[in-house]
Amino acid sequence: MMSTLHRQRMGLMVGVSVVSLIGFPVSAAYAQAAANTDGVTEVVVTGVAKGTNKLNTSTSVSSLQVDEIQKFAPRSAAEVFRNVPGIRSESTGGEGNANIAVRGLPVAAGGAKFLQIHEDGLPVLEFGDIAFANADIFLRTDLNIARVEAIRGGTASTLASNSPGGIINILSKTGTTEGGTLAVTQGLDFGQTRGDFEYGGKLAEGWRFHVGGFYRSGEGPRETGYTANKGGQIKANATRDFSNGYVTVGLKYLNDKAAGYLPMPMQVTGTNGDPNWSSAPGLNIRSGSILSKNMLADKGLDGQNRYHVTDMRNGMHPDSLVFNTELNVDLAGGWTINDKFRVARTKGDFASLFPAEVGTASAIATSAGGTSLVVANGSGVGSAYTGLAMRVHTFNVILNNLDNATNDLRLMNSFDVAGSKLNLTMGLYNSTQTINMDWVWNTYLMELSGDNARLLNAYNGTTNLSQDGLLAYGQPLWGNCCTRHYDTKYDIAAPYAIVSAAWDKLTLEASLRYDHGTAKGSYAGNTQRANFDVNGDGVISGPEQSVTVIDYANSKPVDYSWNYLSYSLGANYRLDESLSVFARASSGARVNADRLLFGKVNADGSVSREDAIDFVKQYEAGIKYRANGIGLYVTAFKAETEEQNYEATTQRFIDRLYEAKGVELEASYRRGRFSVNGGATYTDAKIVRDPLNPTQVGNTPRRQAKWVYQLTPTYKIGKADLGANFVGTTKAYTSDDNQLVMPAYVQTNLFVDYALTDKLSLSLNVNNAFDVVGITEAEEGSITNNAVNYIRARAINGRTSTATLKYKF
Repeated sequence: MMSTLHRQRMGLMVGVSVVSLIGFPVSAAYAQAAANTDGVTEVVVTGVAKGTNKLNTSTSVSSLQVDEIQKFAPRSAAEVFRNVPGIRSESTGGEGNANIAVRGLPVAAGGAKFLQIHEDGLPVLEFGDIAFANADIFLRTDLNIARVEAIRGGTASTLASNSPGGIINILSKTGTTEGGTLAVTQGLDFGQTRGDFEYGGKLAEGWRFHVGGFYRSGEGPRETGYTANKGGQIKANATRDFSNGYVTVGLKYLNDKAAGYLPMPMQVTGTNGDPNWSSAPGLNIRSGSILSKNMLADKGLDGQNRYHVTDMRNGMHPDSLVFNTELNVDLAGGWTINDKFRVARTKGDFASLFPAEVGTASAIATSAGGTSLVVANGSGVGSAYTGLAMRVHTFNVILNNLDNATNDLRLMNSFDVAGSKLNLTMGLYNSTQTINMDWVWNTYLMELSGDNARLLNAYNGTTNLSQDGLLAYGQPLWGNCCTRHYDTKYDIAAPYAIVSAAWDKLTLEASLRYDHGTAKGSYAGNTQRANFDVNGDGVISGPEQSVTVIDYANSKPVDYSWNYLSYSLGANYRLDESLSVFARASSGARVNADRLLFGKVNADGSVSREDAIDFVKQYEAGIKYRANGIGLYVTAFKAETEEQNYEATTQRFIDRLYEAKGVELEASYRRGRFSVNGGATYTDAKIVRDPLNPTQVGNTPRRQAKWVYQLTPTYKIGKADLGANFVGTTKAYTSDDNQLVMPAYVQTNLFVDYALTDKLSLSLNVNNAFDVVGITEAEEGSITNNAVNYIRARAINGRTSTATLKYKF
């Protein structure tokens, strides 16, 4: 039953959105300042109370324009984000499932825990690290984008919930510029074809619109043996401009299937401190995957313990219909009202393969309780198998319901007080997020191969312990941890206020936010059922002798609440027109959601406050300069981060305090035909408290490099624009034990764009042009020195090239 609090919040959100559609008169001047996102602009709207110049704000905000984004040769949204200074984006999961963090804040498990990804000012999902439903899975970048803005630290604590580290905001075109684009992109050395379109402009007197989208199909940048990427999205919006404001109504439908690349076996020799990473036999580290046309069906149970076959080609399958509005009205007495509303009907699937165990055929057979392995399908069916093999878990998650609704209402005014300009913003944020999913994982045996790996059966003498490669309904190697169901709903209300005052060159700002919310619902773990004829064929096969099922008979409640206060204090001094300095102190928090359901919920559904909330404190000071074609932004930072988390692949809880300090640099230079943009972040991070693993205190958090950086030089020669995009990182450790090193690497992306006519252009881009190996994560924390080791890790894609024919009209 819907709670009273939930009904009130939904009523408020729907009510305000209806008001938005009525169409108050609004100021055209403010509409151009805040909503004109189609071209290059110095105005930023993310993480500030009102659109402002970068040199006037005491926060670190960056902006990527649409023309810049195309130069990065991105293959996913995460590859766009890694070009934002201060953002660490491990973009090796495919077109979603990336690990994303802000300078100094950890990625202890996965996803984007301490930041939010927004579309047009509101979150894609309330929590960025929902297990197997990371926010970037439900986001695609296309020609609809006007620009990407990102705030690190600062007012992210007080202007949004659950994102103390920062906000990445995707801003859409709204038809302020008449015209459109048609584009066709073809993979030159990998199988993929993509079509994009966008068009916007004047609809009628006082009306403008924009519509666009894409569709693409192909195997993708890694070998799978089938069409792994297939689908697209369409977005549209219409805006009514009035004399004192505007109202915008938008719609998006995303239905896409994309391969999810999980860690795969790799070969490592040498020592922990000086390892040599290379491809495992038959599985290319740059272009291979363990996805296979010989493993397209996961035959098991669904969330209701009924026989169910999952098509593994679903991969990461977001299915999301989004409706959004924005209203901005200048009222009497200097007051301005701004309201953003977003509601999403969201569901989908996550289906991929994870190598839980890698070894020789005899070792895997012994681990499975047998004596030998036999080929189960593909070529050589029935023959003995003696090569390297894998025990594979199907990460098969049915995303039944991720519906969410969000409303952010603001009232703003300015007053003359004691010779200063006092700006006041009062806001109320409401959101509701459903997380309803089924984890129905099974265990298979496969050969280790990147060329359509075959399934294997385990035999004990002449007795087949498996069935067509299926070893178990469940994951006995992991104690059957990951068969489960949960259905929870999270309601949040957060009033907030921002006050800023300006005296000539000095601006002071203070903001407060009070978050309170509830989590209600239920979850069910697993139990074993003996001699269960899963497929109904009348025969009890080896895997059916003990079947892992969801234990609904012992379903448990979720019923807890939280509240906390966030603040941010900042000062900015404009030394002259081209130079300013700033300082800021902030405290925010992130509420833990679904990951608490793995053991942190008490029998009555309650959760301790220390488990429910992770606090983040941040301090920043910096200098900003922009003149004569030069832009330079330098920020020193310090962060203290609490972390409660759970990681499915290791079945371990995390309870830590981290500290990090460092410097973030963003720079640009333009002269004549040459321009260059770049950024670098130095981070010195440590684990300072860990009661579960005290030996790790003092170590560097896993995967945290000292330096991450990006650089994009561009040069124009006649009708051609050409350049490169360099993305790099220094070495980092695979685990918090600080033993096995992931080496430094620099990825080079090349691009050239040639104008065939005034409206028609041909582009070529090469992602990872030099085919370097770059490791972003690994399951193992150490190797046996001076031996051949097979470990499980994720690497950046090897070289992929595309050609794009684009027509602007």
